[in-house]
Amino acid sequence: MSIVKPNNNTISAITALPAAITTGKVLQVITATDQTDRTTTSTSFVTASNTLSVAITPSATSSKMYIQLNSTCHINTTNYARYYTIYRDSTNLGNGDQGMTALYAENNADPVVALNMGFLDSPNTTSQITYQPYFRTGSSGQAAWLTWDQTKSSMTVFEIAG
Repeated sequence: MSIVKPNNNTISAITALPAAITTGKVLQVITATDQTDRTTTSTSFVTASNTLSVAITPSATSSKMYIQLNSTCHINTTNYARYYTIYRDSTNLGNGDQGMTALYAENNADPVVALNMGFLDSPNTTSQITYQPYFRTGSSGQAAWLTWDQTKSSMTVFEIAG
């Protein structure tokens, strides 16, 4: 088996990619934080926190946005799901009523759990857009929480060159 030598160089001599290859450069990063306990009893998605809202203006229509949400949540009653998602303006980036993540407690559990969501979006615009978390309960009479016991939540949006 022979060794391929690009441009007659050894592999160790190659120090950079050709200029025509895009490398997914990070163009901008914006972070929002919140330490306020948020709750809802709504069975439809509602804004989880205006404070965790990130407004960003893409540099190009080909840009991708990577959204990372880190928080905690509490489920104080068992056998009911809570649903969490991320919206771009008025568009749910998750799977309809299921959102991006569902949390479910059973067997008389009373957990506080980490809530971490990441999503790569292709907004195809150079107009300002806003990302923020939304949540809902699975059944009426139940509650969903975001940021339990004043832990610090964060939402970070990374613009990636397309």
